[in-house]
Amino acid sequence: MIHTRRANPISNCPLTAALAAVGGKWKLVIVNCLVDSPRHFSALRNFMPDVSQKVLTEQLSELIADEIVHRHETGKVPAPVIYSLTEYGRTILPLLQTVRRWGEAHIERFGGDGP
Repeated sequence: MIHTRRANPISNCPLTAALAAVGGKWKLVIVNCLVDSPRHFSALRNFMPDVSQKVLTEQLSELIADEIVHRHETGKVPAPVIYSLTEYGRTILPLLQTVRRWGEAHIERFGGDGP
């Protein structure tokens, strides 16, 4: 499988570079799932039942290409694949904690179900 990175839409812009790497609906959720321990693909799917297999695969592929997530094959197909955060991926944790705190305050202010 070829892992491709999302391009930075504005050259040399740190904000768009960060959003290309970890932005979107599922990437920070995936990182959050991998904080405490490595997980199999099926465990990630169970944690995020609303994400399709295709989208989860694409998001993981982009995170792997950006060296945020490591993909470890445990044997020949259909052996499980284990995903874990890389050392570089762990540098996102302060951002994740800040986003989580902001999200908690947002839920307190407006409720958890959105508009």
